[in-house]
Amino acid sequence: ARASLRVIMDEDLAHRADQLGRWFRAELEGIGSPSVAEVRGRGLMIGVDIRESAGTARSYCKELKERGILAKETQTQVIRFAPPLVIDRETLSGALEDIREVLLG
Repeated sequence: ARASLRVIMDEDLAHRADQLGRWFRAELEGIGSPSVAEVRGRGLMIGVDIRESAGTARSYCKELKERGILAKETQTQVIRFAPPLVIDRETLSGALEDIREVLLG
């Protein structure tokens, strides 16, 4: 536990997660999908609210899983993204391509 905390502190992962999360959230908002009601979150934990008329979050999560992206549906209409704190921007950029295609249908 101490070694994990040391890595979090030494690599300033909280600050990094905040900065990368702001960028990721803005990119998700920029997709402009009519299926999305709202994008919200803090750090790298981000929720994408799916409009009821667009189906359930579970169907989107299944499609994302088929593309190699793990996300969890919560409260029926929310896709929760919670990538690891050590993820890099390039990896998130690559995932955004697939997320965009899934959200735009």
